[in-house]
Amino acid sequence: MTDAAASEGTPGRTRGRLIAFEGGEASGKSTQAARLANRLGALLTREPGGTAVGERIRDLLLDRAVADLSDRAEALLMAAARAQHVAEVVRPALSAGQDVVTDRYADSSLAYQGYGRGLDLDEVRSLSAWATEGLWADVVVLLDVSAEVSASRLGALDRFEAAGPEFHRNVLAGFAALAQADPGRWVVVDGTGLPDEVEARVWDAVSARLSA
Repeated sequence: MTDAAASEGTPGRTRGRLIAFEGGEASGKSTQAARLANRLGALLTREPGGTAVGERIRDLLLDRAVADLSDRAEALLMAAARAQHVAEVVRPALSAGQDVVTDRYADSSLAYQGYGRGLDLDEVRSLSAWATEGLWADVVVLLDVSAEVSASRLGALDRFEAAGPEFHRNVLAGFAALAQADPGRWVVVDGTGLPDEVEARVWDAVSARLSA
């Protein structure tokens, strides 16, 4: 686990664990992140957002009226929100020994700005590593939901949701590739079915990984 070997915060207490939920639009991340955080007694947060600065950046990124934002500017805004999130919320909680569950984290940038927008993956990865000072999630939960199911769940579309089917196919393919390349950090969970059913699958997968 990234940074997990270091003992920080209260003497005798190890660093908290960072668990990120990833997936395409309307995959159920927000619901399942909240449920897992409740089970673990963890701090619940989200990206982009999680801080006053991050929420203002989120509003800009999701605004469909912002039609001329370049792909590189988008990646930089994501990194800026993430840097503030880690400095203000995530790292202090982890250092105090508290688990953190976040609705999206750095791997979303790889999927969305890398695979989705077509930016260089190594550059996007380096940008997130710099923004977070090398802090990556200990466990990444990928909620696996087809593009068709996601589309059926969407209501009014934000800027990312309105990006088009090819973009979202690339994002989903990116998440699948990232999970396949790093099975020690990722768990893939079927995100279809009732929320209680998905929650049970998430808990089985995550509890097994955390106790390993």
